[in-house]
Amino acid sequence: MADFLIFQESFKGDIITPDDSNYKAAIARWASNAERRAKIVAFVKDAEDVSAAVTFAKASKLPLAIRGGGHSTSGASSSQDGIVIDLSKHLDGVRIDPEGKLVYAGGGALWSAVDKAAIEHGLASVGGTVNHVTIVTADGSILTANDKSNTDLFWAIRGGGCNFGVVTEFVYQLHPQRRNVYAGNLIFPTSMLDKLVHVTAEWWNDGNGPNEKEAMLLVLTKGPNRAPYIVVIIFYNGTAEEGRVNFQCLFDLKPIADMTKEILYEELNSLQNPHTLHGIPTYMKGVLQTKPSIDIANKALSCLIELTKDRPDVQISLAFEYFPLAKINSVPDDTTACQRIPYPNVLNVIRWKENTAENMKWAQMTSRKVTEIVTSGNEELLGSLKVEGYGNYDPEVDADGDGPVNNKARVLFGTNYPRLQQLKKQYDPEMLFSKWFPIQPAD
Repeated sequence: MADFLIFQESFKGDIITPDDSNYKAAIARWASNAERRAKIVAFVKDAEDVSAAVTFAKASKLPLAIRGGGHSTSGASSSQDGIVIDLSKHLDGVRIDPEGKLVYAGGGALWSAVDKAAIEHGLASVGGTVNHVTIVTADGSILTANDKSNTDLFWAIRGGGCNFGVVTEFVYQLHPQRRNVYAGNLIFPTSMLDKLVHVTAEWWNDGNGPNEKEAMLLVLTKGPNRAPYIVVIIFYNGTAEEGRVNFQCLFDLKPIADMTKEILYEELNSLQNPHTLHGIPTYMKGVLQTKPSIDIANKALSCLIELTKDRPDVQISLAFEYFPLAKINSVPDDTTACQRIPYPNVLNVIRWKENTAENMKWAQMTSRKVTEIVTSGNEELLGSLKVEGYGNYDPEVDADGDGPVNNKARVLFGTNYPRLQQLKKQYDPEMLFSKWFPIQPAD
């Protein structure tokens, strides 16, 4: 290993090793099965610290991982016997430029901090709109990437992410946002599933989606008493009166519980926090669904119930996401590395008590069976698109259902993959950054 003492002396942040009393907290993750025993956790203070840690990892031939929020279930933000560059302690700040309508967010900032800071100025952001970033690349260079400087790198990281370096600061565009919004949960018995999917399909309008003010999730799950039920999570960017009128089709079905109300905008992304506590083994899998289907929803619910009937330790949910996609898909597919697909995601989340290899294997098998039912309804899709989903939802992208593909990134990035390979060869030919859908450098 390269001279560790020299690295320590030049490092301004905090270096944690297995001998330190706070080591366990340093490697803890939201999904406990994603924890790995790193040799070194480097809590960086600035871009120079990141550069020093990248250079040290490369010289020492240590596996490298980057932790921002630590919310990955795949272990991508952890490094067994390697080094973790952790942005969450010192690079988690947020500052607002209200006149320029910009937010400067550290690489370790959580979205809650962005929401809370921006809304004080009547503003909000969406995660996909980045004005520029400060990034440390594999050779230790500290670069600014935007639409005028290092434009190829700027294109690549908007989708290719940590395949190309460590982002220490993001700059996002802000937009006007009202302070109060209407949102919350509606609870329905499973006997209402057919009617719920029917009204959802009408509201979704054959894939044209809702307008930009509204969104909905239809979630199949089990309650604390192990009985199955349906949660419909609704959002309307307006008053409670306007929102209830907008979702009248759901209220006409007479939910057994109505927890919707007008809330502060910054509370919106915290509504599900009680159900997503830290430190619990978790497996997620996401796939696409081209349109709402009563038949598919019923099959998925039956499968979910059957597979978990003897597992009282398991929390399970299948969430059909219906967000406005028109704005996203108005951007040409080759504008950034991220593919634009005009279909909603379906997310399966399984959480359990004991962090064992046997339980992990069971969760993978169960999730696969549930999501294969969803994808079986995608007759319009061919090849890898049939099994694709949002990359952050899926640590295991499969090709055509035949098991993990050799190059998962090829599935995720589609037609943008060859260009990403060329840029990987330019910026990281040795694949120092390879923890999340690793891109193979071009030959």
